[in-house]
Amino acid sequence: MLSAQPPRAVFAMDPVHLPQLFPPPLMARLQDVAEVDAALVVQDFADPAATEALARADVLITGWGCPHLDADVLAAAPRLRTVLHAAGSVRSLVGEALWKGGVTVCSAATGNALPVAEYTLAMILLAGKDAFAHRERFRDSHTYPSTTETAATGNLGRRVGIIGASRVGRRVLELLRLFDLTVALYDPYVDAGEAAALGAESLPLEDLLSRSDIVSLHAPDIPQTYRMLDRDRLALIRDGGVLINTSRGALVDPAALADELVSGRLSAVLDVTEPEPLPTGSPLYSLPNVFLTPHIAGSLGNELERLGRIVVEELEHLAAGLPPAHEVRHADLVRVA
Repeated sequence: MLSAQPPRAVFAMDPVHLPQLFPPPLMARLQDVAEVDAALVVQDFADPAATEALARADVLITGWGCPHLDADVLAAAPRLRTVLHAAGSVRSLVGEALWKGGVTVCSAATGNALPVAEYTLAMILLAGKDAFAHRERFRDSHTYPSTTETAATGNLGRRVGIIGASRVGRRVLELLRLFDLTVALYDPYVDAGEAAALGAESLPLEDLLSRSDIVSLHAPDIPQTYRMLDRDRLALIRDGGVLINTSRGALVDPAALADELVSGRLSAVLDVTEPEPLPTGSPLYSLPNVFLTPHIAGSLGNELERLGRIVVEELEHLAAGLPPAHEVRHADLVRVA
């Protein structure tokens, strides 16, 4: 909780994002509750101007491009009590020293989850209509498909498997309720009752993979999920299945996935890959059964203002002595994406 005096806040991020995160009306609202210099945006904590600003900072407003917050930063910012992250996950941003130092960490990850879920929903529905394959065939043939070619097309009763009840995963599950789909969920932290409340059947991972037409990844990138979809598990997905990944490329064995896609047995919608971006010679750029996008599912363009608004609202709460609404606890990071 902040003091009765207006807190001193410092921006720490790539300055290119600042105007979209905090357009003038939102910046004015922020400056009503905090002392903040909109012209000072820290990218290097070793810079003399940054060192001086950190020494007086009660709040860090961070975003993409912020340096790692470690013990040195904590030592340079003895007044720091709150980090407000105008982006998604803080897993790679906040070091152990800040968690142990009692700094309150809040994130706009809830806001960032919305466009990712919207992207995922769009891709699920397009995949169910076989839109990507039909586009490729139409571009080559200039003729409409036959009834034989569309026999397996459609979203009525299509089986969708969601891996991970993260913020994004839960929003996807909420959106899927509107459609005549059969939905399954794998998440080791969610029991059958909670899954049912979310509109899904709880299944073990192997069963979800083997029984789903479309599999969408929403698990966090942590050691326990590294390569969770390895060669054996990818092989469980039924022939003609679709894998959607808007989480992180590290969750999937890239060589095994490439083999499945080159063979044509599976299709994929990939907004994230490993490595990122893929090397120039990767076959995934040109395969007709791969819809590859450059990490665009998260907040872009005018969607960034939503993240800034969450940060401003959080700062208003804290300045008024109210508890934070978007606090991230260290222990929660094992299941929050």
